[in-house]
Order: sequence, then structure tokens, then C-alpha cells
Amino acid sequence: MQNSFLGALAITTMLSPVAAIAQTEVQFWHAFTGRLGELVAAQVEEFNASQNDYIVVQSHKGNYSETLNSGIAAFRAGEQPHILMVFEVGTATMMSAKGATKPVYEVMADSGATFDPNAYIGSVKGYYTTTDGEMLSLPFNSSTPVLWVNRDAFEAAGVDPDTDLSTWQKVGETLEALKAGGSQCPLVTAWQSWIHLENFSAYHDVPFASQDNGFAGLDTELMLNGEAQVAHLTAMGDWAKDGKFIYTGRRNEGGANFRSGECALFTESSAGYAGIKAEAEFDFDVRPLPYWEGVGNGPQNTIIGGASLWVMEGHEDAEYAGVGEFLSFLSSSDVQAQWHQDTGYLPITAEAGEATRDAGFYEANPGTDVAVIQMTAKEPTANSKGLRLGSFDQIRGIIDEELEAIWAGDKTAQEAMDSAKERGDALLRRFESANN
Repeated sequence: MQNSFLGALAITTMLSPVAAIAQTEVQFWHAFTGRLGELVAAQVEEFNASQNDYIVVQSHKGNYSETLNSGIAAFRAGEQPHILMVFEVGTATMMSAKGATKPVYEVMADSGATFDPNAYIGSVKGYYTTTDGEMLSLPFNSSTPVLWVNRDAFEAAGVDPDTDLSTWQKVGETLEALKAGGSQCPLVTAWQSWIHLENFSAYHDVPFASQDNGFAGLDTELMLNGEAQVAHLTAMGDWAKDGKFIYTGRRNEGGANFRSGECALFTESSAGYAGIKAEAEFDFDVRPLPYWEGVGNGPQNTIIGGASLWVMEGHEDAEYAGVGEFLSFLSSSDVQAQWHQDTGYLPITAEAGEATRDAGFYEANPGTDVAVIQMTAKEPTANSKGLRLGSFDQIRGIIDEELEAIWAGDKTAQEAMDSAKERGDALLRRFESANN
């Protein structure tokens, strides 16, 4: 990728002013900084160097929420980009923004760019398609939660690092052993709502919300206070009380604790791979997310996090042709395979995953295929296709508050989830009213 980037710079500097003016410009707004920002910049430069008709200009617009808000504000001012990165919980918001977006399937058909919707893995594609299977936005950076194991921390506590951690029952026993062996942080988590409620529900094939988790209509209600969810959160609350589960924050604050070697187990996105591999000075494993044996239909499949690329309305046909070519480039097997290997994000096409396996990457980096297997072993159900709920960014904030009350011992899991349902449903009714 570095060679492609340097080559792109060389070609760009050789373009004459006339050639540069002749290129059609495509604006791409995203939420990535750091290493991910560098990789996105390299992809853009590689595309720009691969042809002379279009030039993509990438811009960082803040975190996911800030990028979405910037796109909405820009559209209202008539200054919207061609492509806007939107995190997965913003999908319903974008779908409801009538006249603001141009569906990807239409963009690709009109542009004539190479596009096969069946090439995308089902558990990723389903999140961003209509009930008729038409793709509304292009999957880009898709991840799913896994279990990270600090092997050195296990050995220091006198626990076999190869112990079976496939079920939460076995994890509970292991947390007891780690605590007894002196571990000060047996378990930590990132993204508590995404992993321990949204993905928990999908993985056990129980509903998180009615109406197929919002895919079948706006008149949906939260169902996160069901028996399965409450039992899981009750167990985690007990672990928190006993010092076996250490709560560090709502987002990815726990990543620093795990990467430093402090914690033995970490539930986190598969996209944590790049940071953990770069920083961890200990041996680590990647394992599938545990499930409760005997609960629901687990293990089913987990669901994705990350973002997709939405095409904004209000531009010229020639510009949309460039958008189509760029999206086709991003979906190509070589680009997707490299992205997957560099970041830990899922390859969004089956071909990219196969190319990665054929190249020997999984063999050389054990565990990096866990997320892919976990997402593709079973066909998604209505409960495990994903979530499409209005105002979900705000609802997640409510859920976080209620989860914190459980960890602190201020509420039972049932009390907290009943409250989350009541408060969240009020936002869903407001969103439904505004979009009917």
C-alpha cells in the first residue's frame, strides 16, 4: 500500500494543469484519524493514480456523530459532499432523510461501474439493504465483537491460557480462577451496549426490538428487557460487584487497560487488531464471542459495527459516474483484502476473505479469521440481521446510563432495562411521528 501511495504522489505531481482541471472532482467525507486515516488516504491516492478522469478529495470531519451532523448541515446549505461516511446506527436516520441521499444501487446502475450486490457477505449486506435486497449504502468498515485473551495474564494467575472460553458459563468459572490467582482485571469491555446487548441479542437469536429490529417498520418497540438479556446483565453485574468485571467507560476506554497488559480478557471489536498487535507486549489470542449455552438459538451470528458510505443527492451525472467508479474500486478484492489485513475490519466480500486466506494471512496471524467465521457460519435471521432504529445514537446513551447503574449496584438488571425500554420507546415514537 505504501508503494501505491508513493506512486500516486509521483503521478499527481506530473499531471499538467490542463489535465488536473479536466478531472471531475468527488468529495468524500469520513470520520477516520490516525492509522485508519492514513489507510483511507492511501486508498484515495491509489484510486486517483489508477485513472485520469476523476479525482477523489477526502476530508476528515470529526468522529462518527460529528461527521453525520456535518453532512446534514452541509446538505441544508447546498454544500454536501458526494460521499458521506455514516456509522451503522445512523442508517435509519439516513433512510428517513428523503431527497438527501441517492441509493447506491441506483448510482452503480447509472454509472455502469462494476457492481455485484451478491458479492457482499450476507451479514454485512443485510444491514444496508431494503427488504427487497436493494443496497442503499456501500458497506465500508465493518467489524464485529470478539474475545481477546492475554495469555501472559492467564499464566501469571496460574490459569491455563488454552482453557475453553466458548460459553459465558465457562468464562464465569475462568473469571473466578483469575481473581483467585491475583488478577486485578479479569474482564474489561469496550462498547458495552453494542457488545453486551445489541450483539448479545443477535448472537442468541432473540429480538432486541420488535418489527424485525426495526427493519420491518417504524412502529417498533425495544425488547432489550427480555429474559435472556436480563440474565446476562445480571451475571455481569455480579461479576462487577466481585471485581471480576472492571468497568472503564462507554466507548473503548478499556482498550488501553488491555493493551497495557493489565486485563486478562477483553470483549472488543475485531478492528482492535491493529492497535493490539502494535502495542501489546504480551502473547494474545482472538477467540469467538462467548454465548450462554441453552439460551435462545446461540450461537447464531453477531452483527456489525462500523460505517457505510452514503451517496448524497444534488450533484451532476458526470460526478456520480466518478462516485460509482470509486465505490467499485473500494469493493475490489485486492483493496478489500488489504483493508481487512491492515485493520481487522471484515472483508465485505467473500472473494476478499478467500484471497486473504489463499495468501496465507490467517495461517501467519492465527485468530484473524475468527470474526469472519463468526459472521458467516450461519445465515442471518430476523433477529440477527442488524438494527435499524431511529434516534439510536441517543438511545445508546440511555442504555449506557442504565448499564452503569447495574455495574454500580444501584439498579437490578431488570429495573435498568425496563427503564431503558420506557425511555428509548419515547424516542422511537418521536422519530416515527416525525417520519410519517
